[in-house]
Amino acid sequence: MQQRVLKVLEFDKIKEQVLEHASSSLGSTLVQELMPSTNLEEVVKRQEETDEASNILRLKGNVPLGGIFDIRQHIKRAEIGGMLSPHELMQISSTIHASRMIRKFVEDLIEEEIQLPHLSELTNKIVVLAELEEAIRNAVDDNGAVLDSASEVLRSLRNQLRAKEGRVRERLESMIRSSNAQKMLSDAIVTIRNDRFVIPVKQEYRGHYGGIIHDQSSSGQTLFIEPQSIVQLNNELQEIRVKEQQEIERILIELSGLVAGYTNELRTIVYVLAQVDFMFAKARYGKKIKASKPKMNDEGRISLVKARHPLIPTNVVVANDIYLGKDFSTIVITGPNTGGKTVTLKTVGLCTLMAQAGLQIPALDGSEMAVFGSVFADIGDEQSIEQSLSTFSSHMVNIVDILNEVDFQSLVLFDELGAGTDPQEGAALAISILDEVYKTGARVIATTHYPELKAYGYNREGVINASVEFDVETLSPTYKLLIGVPGRSNAFEISKRLGLKESVIETARSHVSADTNQVESMIAALEENRRQAEREREEAHSLMRDAEKLHADLQKQMAEYYNRKETLDEKAKEKAQQIVEKAKAEAEEIIRDLRKMQFEKHAEVKEHELIEAKRRLEEAVPKTKQSKKAAATANKKHNFKPGDEVKVLSFGQNGQLIKRSSETEWHVQIGILKMKVEEKDLQFIKSEKVKETKPLATIKGKDFHVNLELDLRGERFEDALVRVEKYIDDALLAGYPRVSIIHGKGTGALRQGVQEYLRNHRSVKKIRFGDAGEGGTGVTVVEFK
Repeated sequence: MQQRVLKVLEFDKIKEQVLEHASSSLGSTLVQELMPSTNLEEVVKRQEETDEASNILRLKGNVPLGGIFDIRQHIKRAEIGGMLSPHELMQISSTIHASRMIRKFVEDLIEEEIQLPHLSELTNKIVVLAELEEAIRNAVDDNGAVLDSASEVLRSLRNQLRAKEGRVRERLESMIRSSNAQKMLSDAIVTIRNDRFVIPVKQEYRGHYGGIIHDQSSSGQTLFIEPQSIVQLNNELQEIRVKEQQEIERILIELSGLVAGYTNELRTIVYVLAQVDFMFAKARYGKKIKASKPKMNDEGRISLVKARHPLIPTNVVVANDIYLGKDFSTIVITGPNTGGKTVTLKTVGLCTLMAQAGLQIPALDGSEMAVFGSVFADIGDEQSIEQSLSTFSSHMVNIVDILNEVDFQSLVLFDELGAGTDPQEGAALAISILDEVYKTGARVIATTHYPELKAYGYNREGVINASVEFDVETLSPTYKLLIGVPGRSNAFEISKRLGLKESVIETARSHVSADTNQVESMIAALEENRRQAEREREEAHSLMRDAEKLHADLQKQMAEYYNRKETLDEKAKEKAQQIVEKAKAEAEEIIRDLRKMQFEKHAEVKEHELIEAKRRLEEAVPKTKQSKKAAATANKKHNFKPGDEVKVLSFGQNGQLIKRSSETEWHVQIGILKMKVEEKDLQFIKSEKVKETKPLATIKGKDFHVNLELDLRGERFEDALVRVEKYIDDALLAGYPRVSIIHGKGTGALRQGVQEYLRNHRSVKKIRFGDAGEGGTGVTVVEFK
């Protein structure tokens, strides 16, 4: 990839923004070395790595990447037998600890069934050096100081040192508290010079204390003297300090030797941590700019959905749909220099470089990018004073280089092609250059303000015109890209809006050629047709939303009806059962009384009379009314015909027969609904003249019937939640008691997100995984309240 192209498209600025998200110098180095790849497999792998890191950030919010240092120089010095400093040893220990934490973090994620093939492959290379880490931490603290616990000898020496220092300080403090001290000392303090304890003595009393002079003040009035009485004690202190330093060096050499035994493992740790930090730096940047993972191909197809220029603030940038390489290989963006054309070029070029570098692109999910062998760009005014080249000459030098190197695996971006020279010659040259590049099979996007190139898109197969919309009312561009619509000059309209006389404008129009007027009229008609199509599309969407709402309301009412019907049926059955049980109980009680009377001889009652009495009592049990459906069956069979007015017994509603759907079923129109009904559920009312009845609304589509299960496999997380939310609403309206959601096992992220949503849904009674025959942990079964 040419360095000039990277500079023109401002890829370096992208790297600077990614650099802000690196956690260590190791990751920063890899970001600085980041370059687009031209190998499809490598690009796909880079994108997958970034996507894994993005998923982890979405699920966990952060990653333990603190305490990482670039310890490669330390490892090298230890390897050749050098002694490492305490600070260097502390950095090695901290880096080992960081590697252990990131390995454990990834292992925990995998236990949660989150699929991380690339990250787990990396972290599995980390060798846990717990013994080396512990040995360093027992000897060196986080500030790089050697601890007393590093060895028993060091602990003993430091105890002696503290005791000696206490005696010296005590002796000196007794001196400065004496009665003469205030007169002879500049200040009543004990200080240190050349690692020896001294006191500040005035110049004129230098002989009073004797001893050694170690320093004097800048004025020469104060001497820092080590009194003779403590010289021996200071000597003893120095001896202990020398022994302490020797012991510290022994400890550091021993630890350095330990480090030297793990040089290969430590280099692997450095490599892995650098790659992991690099992955998450890219992911954090993608999260910041609200980017998504593009689908990659090596067939030259580009399909950007709501793409944004990543270097323009999100509150200002205009998102555009840009597609190239399927139905056409060249886009010619025409129109005046009102802004937006160059931004479109740079957006496509920069998104291409970002995608090939493994960065997610600032566009919506579903975008697709191609891996190009080369990206060429001739953008901006590159007039060269040093080379005595004009703007036109500079552009031609670049274009010559492009024409010499371009091939079918190239993406070529031309900004204001042919500008800087005579308009007729420039337009002819631009057409010739586009033809030459088109022959190579390269993908091309070119901008121009020459009207001659508007016809180019109509006369060449595989070429399409485009423009950036301009709002004449506000006299400003909307920056919205219109593919398929060539740009038109707005000079007359702008001049009129600004108050130029109509007569001047009409005179100007007369100077424009008839062909140009025809082209401008054609463009105006295209724009008007586009606006009309957009308005009609909005109206269609509005009608569809109303129809969907009506459908949902009707489904809700039907569900309520069936629920109420079932409730009333149950109540009626319960009441009838209660009556029957009561009657039977009364009958048994009567029989018992009669038998008791017979037994006691108070009445002569025969057994057959008792049986007859019981039979009559049972016959007296109240009988329930015959159902409407049964009554309909008992009715005389009617020969139904289309147009007959009938009553649908199961609904209790009147309707009209439309046509027979089978031997036992009819299509019936009930109000605005059209449904299939069995003939035995129909009761004839009257015949009418057959006429075609049209429903007020016909609701079609997959939502007309709600399935008992929803399959989310292959869906992205955000799209899946939207589908789950709509599906749960549809299932509730359909009156289903339970449904199944198929999310698959996969990484577990989709399952976790779906179940979290369901647990918080007010209408969900409980959720569970599917049984072995239902799909196991790849399915969640939902039961409604």
